[in-house]
Amino acid sequence: MSEQTIEATGADVEAAIAAGLDRLQVDRDAVEIEVLDHGKRGVLGLGARDARVRLTLKPQAMEPEEEEEPPAAEVEQAEVEVAEEEQEQPPEQPQQPPAPAPAPAEEEAEVARGVLLELLSLLGLSEARVKVTLPEPGANQKESPLMLEISGPGADELIGRRGDTLAALQHITRLIVGREVDGWVHLVVDADGFKARRAQSLRKMALRLAEQAVRTGRTVVMEPMPPNERRVIHVTLRDNPDVTTESIGEGEHRKVTIIPR
Repeated sequence: MSEQTIEATGADVEAAIAAGLDRLQVDRDAVEIEVLDHGKRGVLGLGARDARVRLTLKPQAMEPEEEEEPPAAEVEQAEVEVAEEEQEQPPEQPQQPPAPAPAPAEEEAEVARGVLLELLSLLGLSEARVKVTLPEPGANQKESPLMLEISGPGADELIGRRGDTLAALQHITRLIVGREVDGWVHLVVDADGFKARRAQSLRKMALRLAEQAVRTGRTVVMEPMPPNERRVIHVTLRDNPDVTTESIGEGEHRKVTIIPR
């Protein structure tokens, strides 16, 4: 490959172009750019691929034309014309403000969707779809989590026993998204509507067990649950005048108790 045409690589297309311009020691408008490979970000280093571009020097950049020096009289006349033109030009108009940057929530949503799609591809579920929504906060919530709903072929395979596989996928997604945006992002990953159905089932169970606690006058101890499911129980019975709830236990064995007043 000649010095007039080179290939360069980088983390993304812009980085590859910058590397090529640095090698050629020219400005961007002095070359023709051909993108050979847009590259791939990958997940945790898996499947990553550098972008690759080809830069070709334009003819005028390789052989600059020599300009004849104009006679002194022409130079003097040109200077006068330039001075007159500067006097006649209207004051420079203020530049238009740049387009507003995407809101942080929109950026996080796009990053989260991309990360989850990449994970699903690595899991062999490249045909799965991901829909991202940001629900309005509830009455006692400062903010709502990003909701990432997986649908399509193989979505039900991601649930696992009582949602264990889905919980692991959510944990990994949170870690990677947090690293990408340099901060913690509150997000929930659901597949095939599992968590919505599970939450509805938990609410019915909470009401039924609350009635049992009041009827028998004894505390009801529920089975161990993950934090998000325990929260469903607490929120469901929060305004119940006949019972109160309390979490007991440690780690994976933490459970909710329903106590009659």
